[in-house]
Amino acid sequence: MTERDRKQSVAQENAILVKLLDPQVEYSAEPLDELEGLATTAGTTVVGKLTQRREKPDPGTYLGKGKIEELKLCADASEADVIIFDNELSPGQTRNLERETERKVIDRTELILDIFATHAQTLESRLAVELAQLEYSLPRLKRMWSHLDRIKMGVGMRGPGEKQLEVDRRLVEKRIKDLKDDLEKVSKRRERQVAARRESMTISLVGYTNAGKSTLMNQLTDAQVLSADMLFATLDTRTRRWRLPHWGPVLLSDTVGFIRDLPHRLIASFKATLEEANQADLLLHVADASNPEAEQQIAAVYDVLSEIGIEQKDTLLVLNKIDRIQDSRRLEQLQSRYPGAVPVSAFTGEGSDRLAIAVSDALSKSFSDVEIEASVGNGKLVAYLATNGEIVSKRYGDERLFVHCRIPTAHLGRIQNQNPDVIIRPYGESSSTSDAVGDVA
Repeated sequence: MTERDRKQSVAQENAILVKLLDPQVEYSAEPLDELEGLATTAGTTVVGKLTQRREKPDPGTYLGKGKIEELKLCADASEADVIIFDNELSPGQTRNLERETERKVIDRTELILDIFATHAQTLESRLAVELAQLEYSLPRLKRMWSHLDRIKMGVGMRGPGEKQLEVDRRLVEKRIKDLKDDLEKVSKRRERQVAARRESMTISLVGYTNAGKSTLMNQLTDAQVLSADMLFATLDTRTRRWRLPHWGPVLLSDTVGFIRDLPHRLIASFKATLEEANQADLLLHVADASNPEAEQQIAAVYDVLSEIGIEQKDTLLVLNKIDRIQDSRRLEQLQSRYPGAVPVSAFTGEGSDRLAIAVSDALSKSFSDVEIEASVGNGKLVAYLATNGEIVSKRYGDERLFVHCRIPTAHLGRIQNQNPDVIIRPYGESSSTSDAVGDVA
């Protein structure tokens, strides 16, 4: 089956959405809205919704008996093909629900994995998705061989079914090992690629899925990357050059979007893809300010950043989609809660200048204002300073050149090592100072 055929077959399925609600939690929006967005992105048609408030899930069927009967009636009446839970189900719960409802049942994780499989374009993202899918399916292999239940094999599916299950398990485990090895090679190659770009300041866009990261990147860099009003439109990292006014070029990277309760196996699988964010000098956290659950989405992104170990990065919050906000008090409320946030509209370009200034100010925290003294003929050094910093002024002595510049502090040691005759001092100190300053704060 081709990818096109697979998408068309999925699009023909009718889905019922189900969610078990915590009775202690007040939901600020329709609790199944996000799942509906995921289901629509996956190509299904939503024909029904069902929720139940319950202290804890039923260990066997997740929902209570009465709700199971209601779900079955709803599925029959709407001719649903699949039932999608906004919760994570155990393999046993999935099997029991399928038996009770006589419908295919998938949970939130399986739905997200399906969307990722559809949208993965590069070798790296395809490997990551396949690994996550196989790790998800390994404990569920018995469900995939449910057709063998018709053969009398005794307790635990003895005989040929048991043998086939073990063969499949070994094949899956071997494929998982191979994929991990391949992804480790990809990860090391990605680290080398990112390290090779360290002569330029790097900025990574992170944020909740469909917050407008790709649209913002197109607005700032004319990158022409795919941007669509759907969840997880972009899975692959894109890096483009962004010329900041009064600053110079920096590298801007778009990354995979995050989501509430993002499956842990997906986070682990996409470690290589997130290397850009891990190595960035600054994170631009893009949030959809028009979404009623903006605060919860911002918190979910910080949770994922913490999980992948990069929560300590310098981060600038960008409140996107302000053109969609109907009530100005909503934006005022968000800016009051997040005082340093920059309001923009990636769609119209409003606020782009403010964002560029804010990014320049944020990057300046790691910059040094220095005077560099070198031989007059060291044109290579001047070119390096112009590329990686901002030259404020130059003056010439008989045989020496004095350059006043602002440059990332990290570059000063490299300049000193490659140019032994260079003297670096904080700007404003007397030029007669003979001591080189290699680690200006």
